[in-house]
Amino acid sequence: MYDYCMTAERVTVNLIDKASTALNDACVLTGDNKTDTINRALQLYAWVQLELRKGGELILRSTDGELERIHLL
Repeated sequence: MYDYCMTAERVTVNLIDKASTALNDACVLTGDNKTDTINRALQLYAWVQLELRKGGELILRSTDGELERIHLL
């Protein structure tokens, strides 16, 4: 389904304030740099989208054990 290439691709992205804050928060939480954080986020997003298209569901278990279905718009 995907044509993966092993070469790096440089892109320019204009982040809204909320996304910029999320990026910085993720970097602080993981200790990763912005490039690694964005790379991981894109890979996760692509995998989630693929699973959703196959009929899967995205469900999060909170710290109290409650399950919540996540809907991506």
